[in-house]
Amino acid sequence: MHQASVGFHCPECVKGGKQQVFRGPPVFDPIATKVLIGINLLAYLLSTVQAGTPMRISFESLRDGGLFATSIDPAAAKLIGVTQGEWYRLVTSGFLHDGPLHIGFNMYALWILGPQLERVLDRPRFVALYFASMLGGSAGVMLLDPDVATVGASGAVFGLFGAVAVIQRAAGANIWRSGIGQILAINLLITFAVPSISIGGHLGGLIAGGVIGAVYIGLVRARQSVWVGFGAAVAIGAALTVAAVTLAWNPLF
Repeated sequence: MHQASVGFHCPECVKGGKQQVFRGPPVFDPIATKVLIGINLLAYLLSTVQAGTPMRISFESLRDGGLFATSIDPAAAKLIGVTQGEWYRLVTSGFLHDGPLHIGFNMYALWILGPQLERVLDRPRFVALYFASMLGGSAGVMLLDPDVATVGASGAVFGLFGAVAVIQRAAGANIWRSGIGQILAINLLITFAVPSISIGGHLGGLIAGGVIGAVYIGLVRARQSVWVGFGAAVAIGAALTVAAVTLAWNPLF
């Protein structure tokens, strides 16, 4: 045997000058998931600096980026909210969190679910799923709690739960054996048991994510491209935006 820079070569391989290189599967880097987590953490950091404590969201962040139909800005003595044309709140609220437990749970769930979905769906469809689920959660808030200031990525995260459950079922997997069924059931129980949790945000995100997951499956079976699925999710997100704004102006409850 002849010593080589890495390991050893047999004499026949050295004479022939032929070497085979075997490479393992490429390592997947969940870039989109990391970016989403980074944005959430940055928003949380900025809010805690404003609040002077990491234990709660700052008044400024809640006033400027929180989700509610209509409220009064006491400093400027004017109306603010979605009904005042501030549609961006449907998205900015999804990157704000009220305390370490709030952001800790959501980011942990995103880190567990995100890379799996990002790999299976590809980044465009994953990102579209995330934001459309967030908008579904915002529409749920406008339906059930339009006057309560709401923040958190829970709507988007519940959308990921919904998509995973639908995709697993379509693949023939038992969601109770995989564990996603129990996790989802526990989180729904907490949603209804804890008064401060937004029921509309969680259910809206869950339903939106489940619907988009089913749409993705149908398009894959029809052999449509990733971008067709991306476009379908964007269209659903746009429809949810219109629904949220309409509900803000015309509450049903």
